[in-house]
Amino acid sequence: MTLKTWLSLALAVLLAHLALLQTLPLSLNQAPTEVTPSFATRTVVLPTNATTLASVKATEPDQPKPTARTARKAVPIPAPEPITASGPSGLADNSAAMAAADANVSAVDSGAAPAVEPIASAASEPASAADQATEYASAGTESAPVPESVIPSPVQDALFNADGLPASVKLVYVVESNKFPYRLGSELLWQQNRQTYQARTSISAFGLERLQTSHGRIDEHGLAPERFSDKFRSEVAAHFNRERGVVTFSANTPDVPLHPGAQDRLSVTIQLAALVASAPQGFVPGTTLSIQTIGPRGGEIWLFTFGAMEALELPGGGLQGLKLWRQPRHPYDQKLEVWLAPELAYMPARIRITETNGDFVDQKWQASQEVESP
Repeated sequence: MTLKTWLSLALAVLLAHLALLQTLPLSLNQAPTEVTPSFATRTVVLPTNATTLASVKATEPDQPKPTARTARKAVPIPAPEPITASGPSGLADNSAAMAAADANVSAVDSGAAPAVEPIASAASEPASAADQATEYASAGTESAPVPESVIPSPVQDALFNADGLPASVKLVYVVESNKFPYRLGSELLWQQNRQTYQARTSISAFGLERLQTSHGRIDEHGLAPERFSDKFRSEVAAHFNRERGVVTFSANTPDVPLHPGAQDRLSVTIQLAALVASAPQGFVPGTTLSIQTIGPRGGEIWLFTFGAMEALELPGGGLQGLKLWRQPRHPYDQKLEVWLAPELAYMPARIRITETNGDFVDQKWQASQEVESP
């Protein structure tokens, strides 16, 4: 074959390869994914000859010639919206250890009523917010989000009796999770002397520890937190400034107004234990409580609804537990269930958190140890 023939064949093969390359996608074996538009683009087709260019030019409106440059008018920038935590999320940590620690400090909402009536007893009109919230509970809609319109008003005059406060104690728990085949350990240390209190909860695994603390005063309404902290590698804290009526945060998140009876994610569990111990006959099934619950970066109103007493089989033995669960406020809120045991002065005997995808963390009482008051 002549050189000219070889060149012709080589050119034909090259052109064939180029045609094949143009038909291939930009990335191979790419699984189809849902497209979420984040920006839009426009394709501009350039005219290919002078005639087309002239026709395009003729259709364009005449643009005024620029005159003297005018100064831009300043546009005010809106202030950012306040950021509030969700806890649970506050309970929103991804690891099992984080979720388990949050389980130990998950808050419950507190309210008030006469000693012989449900703490959040409904008014006589069935259209009241408290009635509607109770209907949510009695209908068995534990996981249905509660609309803002049916949230009962915080009950600030809960019948608190200092004798209802749990004595100083250390509770030891076993923590189970479907994410890991092994168990974790957790402790809750509670100390009080009727004027002040301090609480500490921790969970540890493989040399890592998450620690949460709360301390403050005890007044006629129960616990009055002054500082709440959450430490995992680094510490963030919330400060209750009662003189200014705000809560400030070391994480530099916006301040939030401090509501009467506000608690933090650790103190609120013990506050609830004291309220139930003060008037156990007031917490009938369907009772719904609300309280402002402060986390390390913000706060929100948490709702809990009471159920019935249930028998519990725990690592430390069999106990009776008064069940309550957190009413979700948002579609993806975690389901939080708590059992308060009369034999533990209504301190939590079991706390279970269930994610929307079915993952869970289950914390169960194992032992109690006496400790000295501060």
